[in-house]
Amino acid sequence: MTDLKQYYSIALRASVAASREIMKIYNHEFETIIKDDGSPLTKADLASTKIIHEYLEPLGIPITGEETEKLDYSIRKNWTECWCVDPLDGTKEFIKRNGEFAVNIALIENGIPTFGLIASPVNEEIIFGSKETGVFIAQFNDLDFPDKWEQINATKKVNSPLILTASRSHGSGPMEDFTAELKRISPEIELKSKGSSLKFFDLAKGEVDIYARFAPTMEWDIASGQAILEALGGNVINVETGKPLEYNKENLLNPFFIAKTKALLEILP
Repeated sequence: MTDLKQYYSIALRASVAASREIMKIYNHEFETIIKDDGSPLTKADLASTKIIHEYLEPLGIPITGEETEKLDYSIRKNWTECWCVDPLDGTKEFIKRNGEFAVNIALIENGIPTFGLIASPVNEEIIFGSKETGVFIAQFNDLDFPDKWEQINATKKVNSPLILTASRSHGSGPMEDFTAELKRISPEIELKSKGSSLKFFDLAKGEVDIYARFAPTMEWDIASGQAILEALGGNVINVETGKPLEYNKENLLNPFFIAKTKALLEILP
């Protein structure tokens, strides 16, 4: 991983080590706990968190994330950079054993996600990158061999029919008005549901064109995907302001958003 900054490489190693521990648990019986907010928690979430912290903490960059202790905003607002981590994105999919879960790690600089990685424990595959480095997909076992990485370039055209992706296990909110707008450019809309941040794999590869979410998500759900998609010329925007999502906010809840590939932005800004 000599072509990447050292701390990017360490984040990649962290995601692979966490993914492998997740799979050890996934392949056996495990208990599910329901947290106070109603979301599920397994020992895979906790084991992954522990491993990622062990890799990232020595770098001296603060961490925020799903299972990480949330520091008060009076402290966080002074951070110029931080890691944003979801140790097991798609816990509901993990519990269903459908394979659609991931590990997310993003680097946030002054509220902007500048580097992101999304690891698929089941597929042993990871997508990662930034505007500076470009975006790549690699197999876990190939991370030390950059010549084996597949570089992803921006999609040149939209799919026909246009493909909209949405969450498999979470409601995406009212979609009728939105799909009506999309039908102005594509009379037929194909819906492709998938769990977790793996939807950003499909966006990055141009296999889907747009991801709309009019329902709650947290910063660690989307930061990695936004960094990757923006590196490919796409965007993830707040539906109310039309501006990119921001991170390390006082409220770590995301606004409703729409993510588009570069190709779609050229015909539907």
